Amino acid sequence: MPFADEVDDDLGEAAQQIVLSASDSDYIEQLIPAIRKATAVDGASHLMRCLDQLSDRREAEIERMCNTNHQEFVTSVDELLRVREGTGKLTSEILKLNESIQTSTERLLEQKKALVESRNVRQNIDEATQALNDCLYVLRLANHVHDVLAKKNHYGALRALDELQSVHLRQIARYKLADLIQASVPATQKLISDAVMTDLNTWLYRIREASQDLGEVAFWHTELRRARQKERAEKTPLLGQYKLNSAIELVADETDDFDVLDNDVVQVDFTPLFECLHIHDALGRSDKFRANYAATRRQQKELLLPASITLTEDDKDTSLSALLEGIAGFAIVERVTMKKVQNLRSPVDVEEFWDSMCQTAITLISKSLATVDSTELLLKIKGIIALFIQTMVGWNYPVQTLDNFLLILFEEYAALLKRGFAEDFQEIVSTDDYMPMPINNLDEYDKVLNVSWYTPEKAREELSFPYVFPFSRMYPLCCINIRNFLNQFYFFSDDHFQHPGVLDETLRKSLDELLTENVCQSLVERLNSQYLGQIVQILINLEHFETACRELEQLLVDARSSTSTGGPVILNATESFRSHKKTAEKRIFELVNSKIDDLIETAEYDWMAKIPESEPSSYIQTLTRYLSNIMNSTLLGLPREIKVFIYFDALSHAAAMILALPLSEDVATINPNGVAALAKDVDYLASFVDSLDVPILKENLEELEQTVQLMQASNTDEFYDVSTRNKKYGRVDAMKGPALLEKLTHTVQTPTQSSGPFSSKSDTFSALSSRLGMKSSS
Repeated sequence: MPFADEVDDDLGEAAQQIVLSASDSDYIEQLIPAIRKATAVDGASHLMRCLDQLSDRREAEIERMCNTNHQEFVTSVDELLRVREGTGKLTSEILKLNESIQTSTERLLEQKKALVESRNVRQNIDEATQALNDCLYVLRLANHVHDVLAKKNHYGALRALDELQSVHLRQIARYKLADLIQASVPATQKLISDAVMTDLNTWLYRIREASQDLGEVAFWHTELRRARQKERAEKTPLLGQYKLNSAIELVADETDDFDVLDNDVVQVDFTPLFECLHIHDALGRSDKFRANYAATRRQQKELLLPASITLTEDDKDTSLSALLEGIAGFAIVERVTMKKVQNLRSPVDVEEFWDSMCQTAITLISKSLATVDSTELLLKIKGIIALFIQTMVGWNYPVQTLDNFLLILFEEYAALLKRGFAEDFQEIVSTDDYMPMPINNLDEYDKVLNVSWYTPEKAREELSFPYVFPFSRMYPLCCINIRNFLNQFYFFSDDHFQHPGVLDETLRKSLDELLTENVCQSLVERLNSQYLGQIVQILINLEHFETACRELEQLLVDARSSTSTGGPVILNATESFRSHKKTAEKRIFELVNSKIDDLIETAEYDWMAKIPESEPSSYIQTLTRYLSNIMNSTLLGLPREIKVFIYFDALSHAAAMILALPLSEDVATINPNGVAALAKDVDYLASFVDSLDVPILKENLEELEQTVQLMQASNTDEFYDVSTRNKKYGRVDAMKGPALLEKLTHTVQTPTQSSGPFSSKSDTFSALSSRLGMKSSS
């Protein structure tokens, strides 16, 4: 190869220069570079050959020269031997030196290599140290995220994580640690999400637990507003027509800065909700969060509503109050959440929750109403529901469903109230003594007047005690019950009731039915009594109840709501009491006439008396005495027109019964003494009627008197003359008159005259002869 030849030439020249060196120092100076160069190119053996060749040439040259000059040659040989010896030594030294240099060169190369490697290691260490510091910094930031998260600073943790991901991880993107941390970011985000959701769930739990307290505070605030509105209405009556939550009331109460959500009892902080929503928005999970939040609130709503409630009088902290307070608190949080956080709770969801809770509450209350048998408890229930309604109207919730339920509750209340008062009326009617009501002093008098619909006949100053009212005790007691019934009915409309027209109509119907069925009908049932005094008192009570009904009709008109239909209020009970007064009067007529029948049945006329009677019959005296006594005692309390009517009917009945005595089939003949006895009784009865100073009553006796006059007439043929009969005997019955005339006989047996077998024929003949205008031979 050309390069190898050039090296060999160079080494040969170097060997030539070494041999030709003038001095040892030059020799050394020439030798060392040659050895170094030979060593560098791995030519030590070649150098040795060159040196050997030079030595051989020099030796040959010396030998030639020696042959020429032996002595000189010998000398030269010696010198050459010495040179050769020196050359051998030099060669040995050169070899040692070469070995030493080679050893030093290898060691130097190793050291240089070690130095290079050390420098590489140092650079790697520096780079690794920088990378490690960068990674440690990122790790510290990653740990800082968890530290911030542990301190409940969820938003700070999320912001630190975002900074770590978007800035610092890029600085170590070439390291696997970045990939590991990047892979852990979703898990860390989930940790933040779970942590904030845990806090939110804790907040939601506390909110649910505080819902009842929140509702209780809201109810309390509504009651305060009621009280303030009532005070304003008392000071300015015009404001009384405006209800709670009306525009006027809200303006008048706008200075109230009470916060239901932030007060001494309840503090509702929405920060956890805001933070949770913001974090989920940042994580791009807002839709999932809204769905989870809605599901959680739905679960809380279900947990809020119990399976059943109890409605009892002795329950101080009623489960109904707890239920409605919890619903109110829950709904208030929903409404505030919808206002504070846009798009978190849709109005449709909130309204759906509200409707669901209202329906559940109504169902629970309806199930428990079956056990309620107290109007006071129903009023309490209504009051709680009304407070709930007024509270929630202030938060803009629809309450139509609850208003409709109040109507159902009112119907239950009305039925229960009616049932209770029906029992009271029945007890009053059944336990009454049916005697005029006596009182002993003015205080009692005033109390009776205050509760009863009654216009006294005398002025208050003219009264003397003891005083007797015409009605019995049942009337003022029933009046008290009626007033209580009205008041308790209107109690239901206090605070909140949106159906005044229904209330007015239900009150009218219920009151009408109570008065008709439980008072009037009960009184009518007692008309079957045989005690005349009780019947009379019932009639008097019916009269006063009719007056009370007319007063009640006007009272109901005055108390009627302005939104109700106008027109008069008509109570069927008014007509019922009026019509049954006739029933009572008829019953009085029956009892009086029955007594008259009994008395007249005791009459013992001797129609063929041998001597005339000197005194009126005992029955007629008893009859007139009976009529006089009942009018001055039993019937004393009746109005004069009723007493006259009773007299009229009694006398008419008595006259008819007395007239029926001679018409009886058992009476065959009547002699003048018998007629005279009858005439004496009729005159006695007529005198009694005259003493009553009621001219119309005389008409009842006209038929009886004219019939007796006909029987006493000397010329009975006038009866058969129509013109004369109409003048003198116009009231005599056309059939009864001839029948009585046929029974008349002018024969009067003396006490000593015996009755012969032809006496009856003689009497009959006398009667016929009298009828034909013939005189008896006797």
